[in-house]
Amino acid sequence: MSLLSKLRLITVDVTGTLIAYKGHLGDYYCMAAKSAGMPCPDYNRMHEGFKLAYTEMARQYPCFGFAAKMPNIEWWRTCVKNSFVKAGYDYDEETFEKIFRRIYSAFGSSAPYSAFPDAQPFMRWAREKGLIVGVVSNAEYRYKDVILPALGLNQGSEWDFGVFSGMVGVEKPDPRIYKIALEMAGNVAPEEALHIGDSMRKDYTPARSIGMHALLLDRFKTADAESWRQSGATVLPDLVATQEWLTKNQNEEQEKTVASRVLNRMSEKLKMGA
Repeated sequence: MSLLSKLRLITVDVTGTLIAYKGHLGDYYCMAAKSAGMPCPDYNRMHEGFKLAYTEMARQYPCFGFAAKMPNIEWWRTCVKNSFVKAGYDYDEETFEKIFRRIYSAFGSSAPYSAFPDAQPFMRWAREKGLIVGVVSNAEYRYKDVILPALGLNQGSEWDFGVFSGMVGVEKPDPRIYKIALEMAGNVAPEEALHIGDSMRKDYTPARSIGMHALLLDRFKTADAESWRQSGATVLPDLVATQEWLTKNQNEEQEKTVASRVLNRMSEKLKMGA
């Protein structure tokens, strides 16, 4: 039996799988600073400052402050403030608030992102095949309510449900986020589900650990891809190749079934003529 014929559910990662960032983080921080009458911060310092601040916030208040009941905007206000401070920029309160509002608004829109051209067709194809399609992402509510719809990836036409870490309080690589996805899909058995992502640690390994099928996309020709293959993972370049891979397996299975039926009929005729 082919994998496609066994599946009831496909779950898909978001960033790096369905969508990508446009430009550099510094572009948006620069525009925000200039809008408040301040010079453009150094891109490299800003990037390093953000990485440090984000890592600290994610450790102290995981899932965008879910357990602490921290409002999403406050989580990001603290993260952005610390990003500037770690990069060597300390604005007065009024100036910072102007800058922060611009940044928060930009990253709550589709402006910094673009959908891969194969994302929408693949999700629609999967749903037309009768499969449930879920989105599983370490992201907050704005991805569900604003960003994905603005990029043409809508709940109801491209995907059926979403599991977003900021809304459920569990994040990848915790396998529980995949168990939540199975439950939200109607208690689908793990062997009837396939997860598609771009991270061995966050996508492939935890999904496989609970019995789901999984594969990885290597859209950017990462150096890690070869080690992924060596560890036994199916690695494909994009969702076009994923659809072809699933369809090819199904077609091969159908061809085997047809061939088997023809052989059985020939065998029966030979027996009758004996």
